[in-house]
This record gives sequence, C-alpha cells and structure tokens, in this order.
Amino acid sequence: MPINEPAMGKRKSQIQEYVEYYGGAGVQHIAMNTSDIITAIRNLKERGMEFMTVPDTYYDQLREKLKHAKIKISEDLDVLQELRILVDYDDMGYLLQIFTKPVQDRPTVFLE
Repeated sequence: MPINEPAMGKRKSQIQEYVEYYGGAGVQHIAMNTSDIITAIRNLKERGMEFMTVPDTYYDQLREKLKHAKIKISEDLDVLQELRILVDYDDMGYLLQIFTKPVQDRPTVFLE
C-alpha cells in the first residue's frame, strides 16, 4: 500500500488535489491484478464500468516508441487501443493498466 505526501511545487500534484477533494487523508485508489486484462476489461465494460479516456495520439506515439524499444508487447496494440488499456514499460518488461473514472461522487477513489 503506497503512502504519499504532497510536495510543494509550481503546480498542485495529483496527491494534493486528492487531499483537497477528499478533505484529508484516505484511500486514493485500489489496484487489482489479473492474468487476462483484455477479457477482464471487456467484462467490466459490459457490466457498465466506466474508464478514463485515452486519446488515440497516445497509441500513435506508443507504436513509434515501441519500434525502438528492447521489449515486445505480445498483446495486439489495436485491441489495447480499442479498450484504452495503457502500456508502461522499460527495458526489463511492461505493465498493462487502466484506470476507472472515480467511483464516488467526487474525484477521489478509483480502481486501477
């Protein structure tokens, strides 16, 4: 479980925004793990779960960056784009992730 503290900067960090919206300390997000993110997200979308939008330019840039990366993504990038699944990677591997829209009436708790 991450424990974060907002730091002073030129603009508000997402942690500071959370603390202000929430009115103090609390749970910002809950991360889940799956062995098949594509099926999981399709099932959640069918049941009405709403996820953050990701612009197509993200996937255009990702395709270009992956041409020169040391890793290869085994999932179909067109499917990841269709579902708006993000790819975080380094030379050692990659992580597929997606974020829900806030699950409460204020922009605080979300699922990852």
